[in-house]
Amino acid sequence: MSTQNSRNKELADHYSSGALRERIEHGLNTLSQPPTVASLGAVDEFHVGGRPATAHLVEQLELGPADRVLDIGSGLGGTGRYIASSTGAAVVGVDVTEEYVHVARWLTELVGLSSVVEFVHAAAADLPAQEREFSAATMVHVGMNIPDKAAVFTDVAAQLAPGSTFGIYDLMITGSERPDYPVPWASTPTTSFLETADDYVAHLAAAGFAIERVTDRSEAALAGIAQQAAAATNGPQPLGLHLVMGPATPTKFGNLVAAIRSGAIVPTEIIARSGGN
Repeated sequence: MSTQNSRNKELADHYSSGALRERIEHGLNTLSQPPTVASLGAVDEFHVGGRPATAHLVEQLELGPADRVLDIGSGLGGTGRYIASSTGAAVVGVDVTEEYVHVARWLTELVGLSSVVEFVHAAAADLPAQEREFSAATMVHVGMNIPDKAAVFTDVAAQLAPGSTFGIYDLMITGSERPDYPVPWASTPTTSFLETADDYVAHLAAAGFAIERVTDRSEAALAGIAQQAAAATNGPQPLGLHLVMGPATPTKFGNLVAAIRSGAIVPTEIIARSGGN
């Protein structure tokens, strides 16, 4: 097995449980109302800051019904469904974890968005070769698992029409300090590839992107984490990230929060624009 295939398997093993759909179904069955894009946000927004962070990123992309968006590392599909429901844009999500792709398709069908949001089981570096198909791209809390971001950004650039926006929201390091493991995106350092915002900017520029802005979202992220903690005071909610991360959820989030508070990790948003003719 190649190093990349071995890494992809370890990554899939970290994220996959084999029983995710059943756990989410159980949570949905305890609710009095049918699922909506909004209510699913408690479990499908697998990143720091949750739905408000998604909304902040998407707002800057200025999307509409004529747009077609590529969502890299689409997870359970929360970002894609939010984009489709709030802007009318069509979305194609790609993810390396097969279980996530199956659950994402199921959740999308439950909320009636299967005609405009689709999911593909693929690695970010193995995107379908249909050049210039998309008018925007998103990547939310995915780069931490990508060792060769430069290659992925080059692939994304090839998928985008000239002048398209690329919105990234990732966890980035500020120096040599690293978080304790496990964390939400990795059980061990083997599948964790943290880089600085300057590294991201350099990789994007090399791929032909113009950087429009880089934003430190630490304050908003910590506020969101505090709200999640307050909501869980009386025990886990029917829908929550504990359904995705399992019994190690407190340890994973505790290590992440400590790293953000120390300044070792910064939740960072980057808005870039593709070049070309």
